[in-house]
Amino acid sequence: MEFTTGFGWTRLPLAAAFIFGSVLTAPAQIIPPFSPPPAATAPDEEDEVAEAPNVAEAPNVNDTDVLKGIDVDKLDWSQLAIDAGTLNDIIAAKKRAQAAANNGMNWSTNANANGSSAVTVKQSVSSFWDTRVGADMTVAKEPTTMSELMAQKAANGGNLPQSSGSAWAAATAPGAGAVWDKTAVEARVDPGAEQSKLGASLTKSIPLSGDYSLTLQNGYSVNQQGTTALPGVGGHITRNYETDQSAKVTITDTGTSITAGQIMSTTDDKWLRKVGAEQKLFDNVTVSGSVGETSQGAINKSLTAGFKKSW
Repeated sequence: MEFTTGFGWTRLPLAAAFIFGSVLTAPAQIIPPFSPPPAATAPDEEDEVAEAPNVAEAPNVNDTDVLKGIDVDKLDWSQLAIDAGTLNDIIAAKKRAQAAANNGMNWSTNANANGSSAVTVKQSVSSFWDTRVGADMTVAKEPTTMSELMAQKAANGGNLPQSSGSAWAAATAPGAGAVWDKTAVEARVDPGAEQSKLGASLTKSIPLSGDYSLTLQNGYSVNQQGTTALPGVGGHITRNYETDQSAKVTITDTGTSITAGQIMSTTDDKWLRKVGAEQKLFDNVTVSGSVGETSQGAINKSLTAGFKKSW
């Protein structure tokens, strides 16, 4: 006698397991030939067997088939055949796509109080030394009505805000062993004001303990200012050399940093000292204050709050 079902070859192991489980869970129903009849079970023993907890029930042929309506022969099992090398290639491709998106041109705009807008654009040129180029622009809105013209003049001391901009390039390189950790170089050119600047800074970070760290920084820069040549008057270029030193102690646990430094330039010819502190209130919001000397001898005090968000 032959029995046929619609399970197919892929369900043969499941059917065999079902039959084998049924035989194991019902041994009392199979009476081998030439065996003595089973002894009568005492009423107390029957009650104990009926009340025994955690007794697995035998599978029922009337149970719902979870694979009903699914043709297993048409399933694409190759989706599960991924080795470690293929998985690494997929992860590397996602990282390359994310890096390409980050290396694109980024724009940001902030509105100024005088009606103009501060526009910044930057783009990563090369991952080697983290090289970037960009431009910072101030775009003044042209007044379209007389009321806007009067409002802009009133907000800027009787003058209309002018558009301006500067181009810059920056690169970050590693340091020199134990001397310093990071080298940063930046160049900036402002054609409208005929100004240019070339600067470099050397940074060294020293962990003091688990919650404290010290950052030392030395900066050097050259500022160049040119004047436009007029009829009968030749233009000339002046250069100002500047150096600054600073030390910052950061308390990681509280989000507090304290900075002390000094700066000297060829125009001042003396060290001007400055101390400051910054406190992180919560995510992306900080409050900072500073007190510093000026070349005129007065004390310059400032207190600012900032919010910064990147996405």
